[in-house]
Amino acid sequence: MSNTATTETKPAAPAIEKIKVKVDGRELEVPKLMPDWQGKLVPTTMIQACELAKTDVPHYCYHPKLPVAGNCRMCLVEFGTPALGPDRKPVINPDGTPKIAKSPRPAIACATPISPGMEIYTQTPGVKQMREGVLEFLLINHPLDCPICDQAGECKLQEYSVDYGQSASRFVEPKVHKPKAVDLGPRIVLDDERCILCTRCIRFTKDIAGDDALGIVNRGSYNTLTAYPGKVFDNNYTLNTVDICPVGALTSKDFRFQMRVWFLKETKSICTSCATGCNIIVGSREEKVYRYTPRENDAVNACWMCDHGRLNYKWIGRADRLAEVRRQTSEGRSEKTTWTVALNEIAEKLKKAPHGSVAIVASARQTNEEFWLLKKLADKFGALTDSIGYFGEGDKLLLNVDRTPNRTGARLIGICQANVGIKMMVIADSIKVGKVKTLIVFGEDVTKSSLDAELLGKLDTLIVSDILPNETTKRAHYLLPGCAHVEKRGTFTNIKGRVQKFMKAVEAPGDARPEWEFLHDLVYNVTGQDGFLTIEGLFNEMAKDVPAFNGLTWAGLGDTGVTVPT
Repeated sequence: MSNTATTETKPAAPAIEKIKVKVDGRELEVPKLMPDWQGKLVPTTMIQACELAKTDVPHYCYHPKLPVAGNCRMCLVEFGTPALGPDRKPVINPDGTPKIAKSPRPAIACATPISPGMEIYTQTPGVKQMREGVLEFLLINHPLDCPICDQAGECKLQEYSVDYGQSASRFVEPKVHKPKAVDLGPRIVLDDERCILCTRCIRFTKDIAGDDALGIVNRGSYNTLTAYPGKVFDNNYTLNTVDICPVGALTSKDFRFQMRVWFLKETKSICTSCATGCNIIVGSREEKVYRYTPRENDAVNACWMCDHGRLNYKWIGRADRLAEVRRQTSEGRSEKTTWTVALNEIAEKLKKAPHGSVAIVASARQTNEEFWLLKKLADKFGALTDSIGYFGEGDKLLLNVDRTPNRTGARLIGICQANVGIKMMVIADSIKVGKVKTLIVFGEDVTKSSLDAELLGKLDTLIVSDILPNETTKRAHYLLPGCAHVEKRGTFTNIKGRVQKFMKAVEAPGDARPEWEFLHDLVYNVTGQDGFLTIEGLFNEMAKDVPAFNGLTWAGLGDTGVTVPT
């Protein structure tokens, strides 16, 4: 068989048909077809053309990831199309341009497709008057409670009232009152007086979450959003309705009255609750995490995330976080020490460890960079390595049965095999017969696996790094406090092979350090390998060494990551 690589010529992608339109007098070419909320190619709408033209068209009911409803009328625009003569051919002006016949009626930009030669007008006096009218109508019965509303600071009604509304209300009649502080479900509180009936929440629950749980009852000014009679609004995606609600009608019980959004620092990160790796924004203030919200990435989670992952953050601020470097004295007491002392003593012990006498168990919640550094230690000592898998019930949308964020990374780097945990019994047997004398554990309570307390007692050296106390940390000869992912930088590889980076949002407590930092020092002390003092440099070195990551760079990952073969 010839070793010469053959290159197959792939058929060229079909050219995207474009048509010319004008937006506020500026001509541009836009695709004739664009993806809808399901990803299907459908005729491009006016609002999409305006977005491509960098022209803002205010809207409430429209959402690019939801079916079009066209019921708020906030996106009304005026438009014109080429005039046709009696022969059905375009009428030409004396200067050679086609004559435009302006439509006598406006159109909703979210649901009206464009056509060749169309002109869209978003700033005419008529459009401005229509926007003022729509806003005046929406505000007739809306309560004036912005100072106590959770949505203040990210409310489209508030923003558009300033940008497009009138300065004063002409309405003097009593407002219609509707139910307030309605307990809609275990995670959602509804204020019906604030609802502007955009139906985003209804369409999301029915068409995205597959739970047709919400609807509108009554008529006219008394229209009210509610759950199905006798039911509660409870699925694993309810909190997405809070994100897409343009006003303060739907609020999160978890975040309600906790913090003003303009005080929050927003940090790009990744959800670590399962192997999907949803892109998120971490909202924090003064080293405390207040909320996770989804960050758009069409290759991973679109702009949604599950409630399970969204609410899985409070353990980060637990009072019993491991915050001290500790070592066990010769008398068996645990005492506080320093990073320098602990790492130097560990390095000296590892240098004396015979080949094959070391084993490493690393959590699939560690980063790619930390796995790679642990692999360097494993290669040095011919160590047995493995990770532990955690699995639960998944769903058809985002929640994966694999509850670890980086099992794929552990497998690609060589810490574990596809079936995680299959070497744990080998490690246990090796400790039992005295072959393995040193065990390094990162982020796992191995006493819940096949390594019970009796086996750990047979070890000469147990080195443990973790975030929260457990039975394994209690028995550690050296305890190295690590960081939650929001307290450091690094990368994960999700179940589909997408390598994504996350950034630091808050500081770690006490002496806790990012694991890659002290692992780098340990690898240098034991093997002499150096050259990557920053996370950027470390990732780039790893990418050169790990075949699956070849060609990747930290900068090249961008905000949404890169998919590698798995």
